[in-house]
Amino acid sequence: MPLSDDWFPELDVPPELATAWVDLREALTSAGDASRFEATWDALDTARRRQLARTCLLSDFACETLARRPALLEELMDSGELETPPAREWLNARLSRSLAAAEREEAMQAALRRFRQARMLGIVWRDLNGAEMWRTAGAVSTLAEVCLEQALDWLEHHLAPRWGTPQARGDGSPQRLVVLGMGKLGAGELNLSSDIDLIFAFPEKGTTRGGEREYDHQQYFTKLGQKLIAALDAITADGFVFRVDMRLRPLGDGGPLVGSFNMLTGYYQDQGREWERYAMLKARPVAGDLAAGQELLASLKPFIYRKYLDFGAIASLREMKAMIHREVKRLGREDNIKLGRGGIREVEFVVQAFQLIRGGRDTELQVTSLRQAMARLAELGLLPQTVVDELREDYVFLRNLEHALQAQQDRQTQQLPDDAENRARLAMAMQMPDWAALKEALLACRERVRRHFDAVIADSRDEASDSDDEPPADSLESWRQLWRGEWDDERAQQAMARAGFETGAWRRLKAFRDSRGVQSMQRIGYERLEAVMPMLLEAAAASESPGVALERVLPLIEAVLRRTAYLALLRENPGVLPSLVRLCAASPWIAEQLARHPILLDELLTPATLYSPADKQRLSDELRQTLARIPEDDEEGLLEALRIFKQSQVLRVAASDIAGARVLMKVSDYLTAIAEVVLEAVLQMSWRSLAARYGQPKPREGAAQAAFLIVGYGKLGGIELGYGSDLDLVFLYDAAPQGVTDGAKSIDNVVFFTRLGQRIIHLLTATTPSGTLYEVDMRLRPSGNAGLLVSSLDAFAEYQRREAWTWEHQALVRARPVAGSSALAERFEGVRREVLSRQRECAGLRDEVVKMRAKMREHLGSGGEAREAGQFHLKQDAGGLVDIEFMNQFAVLALSHRTPALLEVTDNMRLLDALAESGGLPEQEARDLQAAYLAYRNASHRASLAKGGSLVSTADFAEHRDRVRELWQQWMGTEMDGEDVDTRIGHRNEK
Repeated sequence: MPLSDDWFPELDVPPELATAWVDLREALTSAGDASRFEATWDALDTARRRQLARTCLLSDFACETLARRPALLEELMDSGELETPPAREWLNARLSRSLAAAEREEAMQAALRRFRQARMLGIVWRDLNGAEMWRTAGAVSTLAEVCLEQALDWLEHHLAPRWGTPQARGDGSPQRLVVLGMGKLGAGELNLSSDIDLIFAFPEKGTTRGGEREYDHQQYFTKLGQKLIAALDAITADGFVFRVDMRLRPLGDGGPLVGSFNMLTGYYQDQGREWERYAMLKARPVAGDLAAGQELLASLKPFIYRKYLDFGAIASLREMKAMIHREVKRLGREDNIKLGRGGIREVEFVVQAFQLIRGGRDTELQVTSLRQAMARLAELGLLPQTVVDELREDYVFLRNLEHALQAQQDRQTQQLPDDAENRARLAMAMQMPDWAALKEALLACRERVRRHFDAVIADSRDEASDSDDEPPADSLESWRQLWRGEWDDERAQQAMARAGFETGAWRRLKAFRDSRGVQSMQRIGYERLEAVMPMLLEAAAASESPGVALERVLPLIEAVLRRTAYLALLRENPGVLPSLVRLCAASPWIAEQLARHPILLDELLTPATLYSPADKQRLSDELRQTLARIPEDDEEGLLEALRIFKQSQVLRVAASDIAGARVLMKVSDYLTAIAEVVLEAVLQMSWRSLAARYGQPKPREGAAQAAFLIVGYGKLGGIELGYGSDLDLVFLYDAAPQGVTDGAKSIDNVVFFTRLGQRIIHLLTATTPSGTLYEVDMRLRPSGNAGLLVSSLDAFAEYQRREAWTWEHQALVRARPVAGSSALAERFEGVRREVLSRQRECAGLRDEVVKMRAKMREHLGSGGEAREAGQFHLKQDAGGLVDIEFMNQFAVLALSHRTPALLEVTDNMRLLDALAESGGLPEQEARDLQAAYLAYRNASHRASLAKGGSLVSTADFAEHRDRVRELWQQWMGTEMDGEDVDTRIGHRNEK
């Protein structure tokens, strides 16, 4: 039979809920008619009917749950859960039986969710029908702990055949995951629909045993922790069990999910922050190895509770509360009963301030429960009993209101509703006649809480940010208000325009502030960002190009949102920001490097070294000391150190370059020295790795040891590297032609050196999150890409004497040893001198060089860049850089047989000096070419820093270009015969 109208009890339903009451009667009638439980429902006495109606009217969650599962009512009545919370033992037994039947994870998750749903229905029922707040909080906490332990136990047994069991500890007991409950779970005082904050740990490192495969404990417990989170947090057709928040663990979302005891104790000892002390006040083992968890927390007590009276904790709590208040104000959530003024959090801060300050001495305060700690404040005379009583009563009022609010939808919220129906629900749940009465009681409660909070924690500066006084324009406080969103768009745009920012800067800044990355930051990170951004805006406003500076620095800030130690660096070192802004405004390339590799920010801390690059000897010493701290077998660590070293040193060069402290040639010298030092280190790493595996290669007869040499060509050989230059390399070796290595696993010498070359290239070019060391070009080796990767010096010499093309001898002009055997370097220099100083027939040489230049112009005249009218390509167009280089190379090949000084240098500037000094070129022509070459290189160099291309305005370089073209025609023109050419470049000042 359907439930009749007279079945429903008379409730004092406020007018705002009249429609909801009619809907509820229809819902319950339908549920009763559609199920086989009409008799149970119909047999309820009046009191129970009243409880049912009240519960369903005030909680959509309860009504919907009963409509889906009407049998739950009889189940809860039989278990007595409608009157009192079930004991932990009963909960464990009940859930254990359900999970025993689950053979798969999906079934386990379903059983957990149905169990939680039934228990939460009972908790909500009791709470809305007069249960004490502390009992509700305790019941939810017990439910969470039972679900955690049972899910963990099921997963351990289910996964053991595949993953094995963690190795026993030193005392013989097996290792289990330690689950620390944080926040209100640790306190045993969860709210009705709360997340659970957890930290996972394990006692000792080791490996699992008895499974299909072994895992080290870090892997095993990480995978197990992920499974446990999914068991509780994943939303399925049956809903969820508890939302899990792991952000309180060391390093938050950026840290490992699980930590060993040693890792955790080391972290908190070395890096623990004040807010983490605050969080650890409530830490309590709630699942897994409870005894081990207690051991861990005992070891952390010196971090949590200082032995001395720690009044510095108040400042930390004050900052935390100020940050929360700003966020509440910014988001318009003053009606948030947890975070708003006079809310739940302020009561907790009052109590926990005393715990942090005095807990080391007054050990009675070392409890996780807020209720217990509050009582002990009065017992110890730290607060008057009247104050404690008032705080406790107001806290209970606020928590009851929180529970009533969350019972409506089983949703974690502390924001008061703005619609009449839900406000009436809250008033009814709180036994208030209407919303106005509830609001009045709430305001009085919050006022009392705020007064006690101010007495303990707040100071006069807390209210400064709430002042209506207008801060001075462009002051730090003004930028702070703008960043926090306290100004409307028009005012913000006007303020930024007055400070010199371009149109659109406010839109860009606002988009960043409202981005998901910023909004999802952890509390401590957001606090640091809140402190840094006004300082950054102030520094950008003081720069020559505020808008450019801001646009280039923001990507760096975005890159470090999850690595907030860098935000702390900027906050705690105010002098860094002006340098950062200056460098980024001057060079988008530097801005990009810093955004990609924020670790380079460390360089900004020491201006003395930032603007003073090291010479090669200092570079070598610094790198050797850096690598010596890393085990030789830790290749990944060594490579990471190499990349950071290279990036840091290049940043120093760029900084000094922008500051005007270095001329172009010196900049190239420094960049080339960095590359040489890195190449030497990479060669040593590669040799050491191969020799450990295969032994040493057999030396040629009469030599003490086999040798290897890296020869630099192009810009590296010519000591003219720029910021993004590739490395043109050739690999040479000297060893027994038919020899093998002397290791237990021997290989041919040729194979050894080939693998050595491959290893060097791999280490230089391997891409990781930290980037690469260098891009490498090997096409200048004998026979180019078709040739062997490495050559013996004898084979290289024979190739250069008999097979090399003229353009390969041109390339040899700029070749020099850059790393490896000094003895082999001397022999290479001998071969280079022999090949380059060969007397050549000038007309034929000129034709070969001209043909090669024409071929290059045909393919590379625009440099691959889109060209507009009036543009000139610095390198490839006629009259550009390459023309000067080709003329130099032609001169060396034509004249070095009688002018050995041309073989002493490899860079273009000093080659022109040598030509002028030896009489091979008129002085004025040499200086004209040098002036053009420097102008072109300077422009190319600045374009690299500005991330521009090689196309420039023809008009800007017309004089240099015309002069280079004129000299090209004089040197290489087709109207001149070979004797004319020889005479022209061979006799100074003859025209």
